Order: sequence, then structure tokens, then C-alpha cells
Amino acid sequence: MTESRTNFDQVVKQITQNYISDEVFVTKENRRLPGRSNIIILIKRLRSLMFPGYFEEKNFEYLDARYFAGNTLNSILRELRQQVEIALLYANESGTREQIAQEADETAQYFIGRLAHIQAMLLKDVQAGFDGDPAAKSRQEIISSYPGVFAIFVYRMAHELYVRKVPFIPRIMSEYAHSRTGIDINPGASIGEYFFIDHGTGVVIGETTQIGDNVKLYQGVTLGALSTRKGQLLADVKRHPTIEDHVTIYSGATILGGETVIGAHSIIGGNTFITESVPAYTKVSLKAPEMVFQADPPKDGTEEGIWDWVI
Repeated sequence: MTESRTNFDQVVKQITQNYISDEVFVTKENRRLPGRSNIIILIKRLRSLMFPGYFEEKNFEYLDARYFAGNTLNSILRELRQQVEIALLYANESGTREQIAQEADETAQYFIGRLAHIQAMLLKDVQAGFDGDPAAKSRQEIISSYPGVFAIFVYRMAHELYVRKVPFIPRIMSEYAHSRTGIDINPGASIGEYFFIDHGTGVVIGETTQIGDNVKLYQGVTLGALSTRKGQLLADVKRHPTIEDHVTIYSGATILGGETVIGAHSIIGGNTFITESVPAYTKVSLKAPEMVFQADPPKDGTEEGIWDWVI
């Protein structure tokens, strides 16, 4: 019992020392990080505002639309202002509380002013999903069911805060969508209108990616950097590709590099690996691998020998 207690005390001492030795563990005086649970609640309120009647129990057609929008916006404004102020206070030690409170209010007001535009963009994204998927029965099904639309919705919200240089919150938002959908869209990416991700699982879109209008991605697509070995030295450098208008990229394709441009109206085939620019109106595909079929029926009624292939 004494030895066990000694081991316990030693672990406590070692962990406490880790707290002290690395500033990542130390909460700054009178400051804290934005609450992840608060950000998730904010996302849900925003989704309710963008698509009323889809994600709550109330039947929207019996509500006063003006009252609903005003009441929901008010709660979003209040919560966002608070979380932005918390984030700015933590990241900015030189500003006064009054300056940071003013910046938080201006950011929240800016964000609210962008919501009607964002909603219009989202409706185009939904239409792109419906037009591009013959399995979809309605736009309502796209909104309520498709993971790609949810990931794009969260991205468009997070991006507005990213361009205002709000710390922490945009990435918390995007990683929540990532955990829900398997789709990883960095909030710094620039994405045009009428954008659709079909199926979606495994899609990665890097921070400096630029995507034009009418672009469609399938599952497993990576729009990434050629190398991140230089780490923080590459911050603020364009590391990810540019995808021009009316491009379709099929499943498993990998496109890397900040100087890589996929020209407009191109089609990128599945499982391709691209590190150089592709001209407009180009189809890129892998040459079909040769398939070998070996007839080797078992001679004695067993399966022995079937897997002893020689190719």
C-alpha cells in the first residue's frame, strides 16, 4: 500500500512539473480558451437559422419568420461576441480589455452582416448537390442528409471568421465538421459558389487552396501541400493547389503544391497523383492496369491451390 501510494505521488509530481515546464498547459492570468461546447451550440444555431425547420422539433411554417430570424440572430450575436472576445483576450496580451471588447463586437457585427450572403451561397451549394447526384430525390434530402453539405456549411461560417483573423474559433468549427463527416476543409481555403462534395469521406482541402465556381469533388480527394518539412517557415505561403471553374475531381485523386493549377473545365480521374499544372479542358486519368485472370480449378473438389497465383 505504501509503495503504491509512493508511485501515485511520484506520477502527480511528474505531471505537475510538466504543467509548469511547458506554457501550453498554463492558462493565462484571468484568461481562457473559447469553449468547444459553446462553439458547437453556435454552429447548431447557425444551421437552424440557415435551414429553419430541418434540425429542430418545431414546425417552421407555423412560426413568425421575422420573429424567428430576429430571435435566433440575437442569440448568435451574443454568443459569438462573447466567444470572440475570449479568443482575442487569450491571443492578444497587448490590447486593453476595452479595445478587445470593441474588436469582438465589430467582428460579430461583421459576421451577422454576412449571413444573408452565406445563406445564398449555401442554397447554390445545395442546388449543385441536387443537380449533380441522380440518387438525390429532393433538395430537402440534400440539406437534411448529405455530409458534404454540412461540411461546406461549417466551412463557409468558419471562413468568415478566419478572414477576420479570429484565433481558435474557425479551426474548432472546422474540426467539429471533420469529426462529424470525415471531410477536412481548412477555414482558410477560398471556395467559390455552386460547390459540391459527393459522398465526402476522406476529402482534405488545405489552408491555401483556391477553388473556383462549379467544382465537384468525390470521396478521398486531397488538395494538399507538396511538403510540410519546413513547418512554420511555410506559414502564409501558398502551399496548396488552385482549382479553376467547372472542374470535376474523382475519388482518390491527390493534387499537391501551391503552384499547381487545374485549368477550367478539366476532369481529373480517380487515384491520380498530380504535382504539375493541368491545362484547361483536359482529362487526366491513369492508364488502366493490366488484369490477369488465371483459370485454376481445384482438381479434387477442394479450394487448395486457388490462391497460388503466378503473375
